[in-house]
Amino acid sequence: MTDQLDVLLLLALPASGKSEVRRYLDQLDPESARRDMGLGPTTQLDDYPYVHLMRRISQELQAMGEDPVFFASDDAPWQEPFDWLTLIHLINADFTQMENGGGATPNPSGLLNRFDGARGLAGATEPFRALSPRVRAALEAGIASDVADLAPVAPADPDSTIVIEFARGGPLEAGLPLPHPFGYAASIAALSEEIRRRASILYVWVEPEESRRRNRERALPGREGDASILHHGVPETVMVEDYGIDDMNWLEGRARIPGTIPIGAADIPMQRFDNRIDRTSFLRGEPAEWPTDAVDELHRDLSAALLRLACREMSKNRAEPE
Repeated sequence: MTDQLDVLLLLALPASGKSEVRRYLDQLDPESARRDMGLGPTTQLDDYPYVHLMRRISQELQAMGEDPVFFASDDAPWQEPFDWLTLIHLINADFTQMENGGGATPNPSGLLNRFDGARGLAGATEPFRALSPRVRAALEAGIASDVADLAPVAPADPDSTIVIEFARGGPLEAGLPLPHPFGYAASIAALSEEIRRRASILYVWVEPEESRRRNRERALPGREGDASILHHGVPETVMVEDYGIDDMNWLEGRARIPGTIPIGAADIPMQRFDNRIDRTSFLRGEPAEWPTDAVDELHRDLSAALLRLACREMSKNRAEPE
């Protein structure tokens, strides 16, 4: 007997297969998802749409001769590393909205205010409050079509599993532990207490060198790729400086309880899905064209990892007082 996963953190380096895994889980029928994966109907949160919007904001500001705020150029890493935590505080707000029935349709002014608020919580400056009315109006007009692509956070089904997807890492030459605020240790610690209390982690395991190779392979040029979770390409400089290594192995090596990683005083359940040899890229194609043998193998191994997490969730729930 298994319980259902409540919050699933789907974590991996870029191009490692996490979005493809999410696509596969989304197309499962409810009975199979519950029986084989320990999942309810999935509701998704992903920080990539915010990263895309941050790049668009930087482009618009730079075109006006203003400080681009987030990225100095299209192929540069963050100007302010604390924006890794800005993204987490945006996820925290989305999660709270979801739990409270969903948010309003996004608009440019509201999103700039949200960026300021999340940046303040992350410990960085709040740049949009200081913009002149002229520059702010021009910026809002410039990003309006990009904002329109951000769907409002939908209410979660009472029996849903909330899947939160993000990638973290650090400079290729950095030592471990990664310096704050890089890596999973910093970002998971910045998640709200409510998320951390309810979360389990599925880590899609790919070595950094292979992640960089797949990133180059999957990228489509222009907006078709940039706005897509399946086909966007991360600039090579960013892959080296922000995702050159990650700290999941380091965290797992310090586990107080096997099958968990330690984040502060919490021990968060974690399982790996081994994708070092590519087993997920075929999922970018049309489902009718997915090879049956590849689907069967993927389903079996995802099921094994997720059910281990779900069984741990059931044990935890039984141990908690009524």
